[in-house]
Formats: sequence, C-alpha cells, structure tokens
Amino acid sequence: MGCFSSSGRHSISKNDANNTPSQIIHTKEDIKIDASMFVGHRNGQVLEHYKIGSKIGSGAFGCVRIGTHIITGQKRAIKTIQKESISADLTEREKFFSEVDILRKTDHPNIVKLYEFYEDEKYFHIVTEFLQGGELFDYIIKNKMLSERAAAVFMKQILSAVAYCHSNNIVHRDLKPENLLLECETPQPNLKVIDFGTSAIFNSSKHMTKKYGTAYYIAPEVLRKDYDEKCDMWSCGVILYILLSGKPPFYGRTDRDILRMVEKGEYSMKGTIWSTISQGAKQLISRMLDYNPKHRISATEALMDDWLAQNTALDSPVQAIPLSSLDNLKSFRAEQNLQRAVLTFIASQLLHNEDSKQLSEAFRNLDKNGDGKISREELLEVYTGIMGLEAASEEVEKIMQQVDVNDSGYIDYTEFIMATAQREKMINQMNLEAAFKVFDSDESGKICAQELKSLLGEGGSGNETMWIDLIREVDMNGDGEIDINEFKAMMMSLVDSHK
Repeated sequence: MGCFSSSGRHSISKNDANNTPSQIIHTKEDIKIDASMFVGHRNGQVLEHYKIGSKIGSGAFGCVRIGTHIITGQKRAIKTIQKESISADLTEREKFFSEVDILRKTDHPNIVKLYEFYEDEKYFHIVTEFLQGGELFDYIIKNKMLSERAAAVFMKQILSAVAYCHSNNIVHRDLKPENLLLECETPQPNLKVIDFGTSAIFNSSKHMTKKYGTAYYIAPEVLRKDYDEKCDMWSCGVILYILLSGKPPFYGRTDRDILRMVEKGEYSMKGTIWSTISQGAKQLISRMLDYNPKHRISATEALMDDWLAQNTALDSPVQAIPLSSLDNLKSFRAEQNLQRAVLTFIASQLLHNEDSKQLSEAFRNLDKNGDGKISREELLEVYTGIMGLEAASEEVEKIMQQVDVNDSGYIDYTEFIMATAQREKMINQMNLEAAFKVFDSDESGKICAQELKSLLGEGGSGNETMWIDLIREVDMNGDGEIDINEFKAMMMSLVDSHK
C-alpha cells in the first residue's frame, strides 16, 4: 500500500496532522494548477473505463465510436487508430501525436476538449467530447445560406478559437466547415473546432513549408510552401463567404481546377445574392481573403471588426451574464491547493456539457475581446456596473487571487467553470470517486505525496516538503496518506462553506 518504502517515508505524527491550515498551508504560487495536467496518457485497455458503442466516423487509419464512461455515464467520442497502420507512415504518426500534444494545451469553449489518451499493444485511442449537433457543413446545406447575424455568431466563435490558437503559437492549417462541429441541435448551437491532426506549433520568425489543407479552403501561399499562421485567416474568409452565400469563392470541377482558382486569388461578390449582403460583411471577407498575407487581417483584428461587433452585440453585458455566475465567481473560495486541483479536474473532465452550457455562454459574454480568456479589465467593467469602481476594483483582485489557479494573469475557461458551476453539481459522490481514482494512480486506495508530485508537479518537480504538507492538510488520521473518506471530507467542506 502507498508509494514509499518504510525507510523512505516521512513520518507524520497525529500532532502534525492536527496542525491548523494556517500553520502548514502553502500559497498557491507553490503549484500552478492547470487543466492540461489531467489529460493523461493511460496505459491499459480503454474497455476498462468505457463501454464502446456505435461508429460515428471512419478514415484511412481507424474509426471514431461513441464511448460511455463507466463511472460517470458520460458519452464521449473515441478515435481509435491501429498502430501498425501508421507505424511505417511517419507523416501520419507525426500528425496523430501532434493532435494529442496540441489539444492537451488548449482550454477554450470553442475547441474540442481532449479527455484522455490510451495506448495498448495494438491501438491508440484519443478520447474527446462527443458533439451531437453534426458538422457546420451539414448545417449550411440544410439552411442554404444564413442571415448575417447567424453567420456573425458562428464566425465570432471560429475567430475566437483561431485567435486563441495563434496567441499560443498554434496554427490549425485545415479549417473548413467539416472540421467545425455543433455541440447540439438547436437554432443557434455552440460551435467547436476539431481535427488538429494537421496543426502545428509555429515560430513567428520562421515560415512553414509543408503543404496541408483542403482545396476549397487552402491559402495560395500554402500552395507556394511559404506561409505563416495567416493561412488560417484565408480559410476563415472562405468559410464566411460560404455562410453568407451558400457557395465557395473558388470552385471548379476537380481539385486541380479549384487550386488554379485559389492560386489566382480572384473571386466575385456580385450577383443577386451579394446585392442583399451588407458592405460591412463584404469588407470583412475582403480583408480575410487579402492575397498578401502581410496585409491580411489577423484573428484578433477580425474580432474587433465593426460588422462582427454590430451583429453579435449584447444590449447590456451585465444583463447578458447570469447574476448567479457573477455571485459564484465573487464568492469562490478554495484555500487548499489540493481542493483547487480536484475542482480543476472535475471542471475539465467530469462536468456534462448540459451543466456547463450556460456557463460557457456567460464566459463568452464576459470575454468581450473574444481571445478565450477573461482579463482583469473585462471583469472590472462588469462588476463596476454592479457595485461601483472602488468596490469592484477590490473584488476583482480577490477573484484573481482565488480563481487564477495557474497564475496566468487571466481567468481561463476551465478556471471560470470551476468557480461558477454549482457546487452540488461538481462535488458529488460520483465525481469524487472518479477524481480519487485519478489521484490514486497506483490504485492502493490511498493518495501519497509521491502521487501528488507526479500528477501536479511539472515534470515531478517541487520541494519534497511541499508535497508532504499537501498531504498533511487533509490527513486526519496521521498515517501520511489520504484515503477516500479524508478525500471526500476535504471536498465536502467546500459545499458546507458555500451554503
């Protein structure tokens, strides 16, 4: 049982265990807790954790099936790749691992969430959220063309995801309606960018040279094999053109014909359909389809475009955000590092989409510049409208201290969900048992300091005493480890304190 040998274990007396939190607690700067910590590479059989259901997609190297998480009952998408099918193809193997690595780093309401990555003798399995609304491509076909307001709402979500990626030096390289999935089937569904298999980490001082993309949406400079992240903005321009007109700007009977048109970069916004579309929409398309990538608009600039702002404007930012979310954000308290870590895990891995849907909308409404994170200034604007500048300034500083658990200087998406979700939905028996299993990596039935260090320490770093002290904060019986009852008591105290 446990992680240390008897000779190597630090003994903790009952007197130590009874120390008050103020005597032993470390400040949150000791550990920067991030949602990516919990996107684990799991060994063993995926069938131990999921019931595998029907196939929802297939490709040259594998398929995607619906998987039901055995503990939580959540439906997820499981992409399975046969190892031998990509072992000889270095490009496909590189794309596969690139998708895993990049999705681990993303935390945005409009980017598909990666939960886990499994590997067994024959297969790789990527487990992501299951999006039931289908492709934006099918939505366009069904609706033929969209109103400017509907197109702008979708475009803002796409651009927000792209701006977030570019700010983190991620370029997608295959943006198209087929890689934009809808969360559910509603009149105005939330949209998620998927398929990061061709994405890459880019260097702003060095252009990319590998040709990736799909004929209709590929940028002309990609065909020349000399491009930067602005290639994604060309694809966004093509998508907006299609959303508004129902037709692509560059077309032909074959891919070769289409690529010839793309190389020329000539397109038209004339005719009956375009006569009904506003000048503002046309100008934004023109700025995204600027043939010269140096002059092409960036995602951040596009988010501030007048046409986009006017068609997605809220009457009042305060009224658009539920007061319950603002109250929960203001009252969020988790004094122990381990409590913050468990809440981050539950918020990022276990909450159902239905539970976080309203919170996702509140996050987007607070995130006024659409960059996928909430700044002090954005918080201050909303709380000033409620309580005045002086009180709001003090409150925002408290919120940042409590909620910004990875010390980024912003409230990230998972941090916002963690702080604003109803405690009873997050902290329940099922979620706590699932969380305990992740923290108890050796399945001994107890969590020890070494397990915390492996899970929460960057590369297993951190002063040894710090991890021992984390155990002490929760260890009621003084045995140097945390059992399931101590773990649950630690988390249930947050529910009691919130009542």
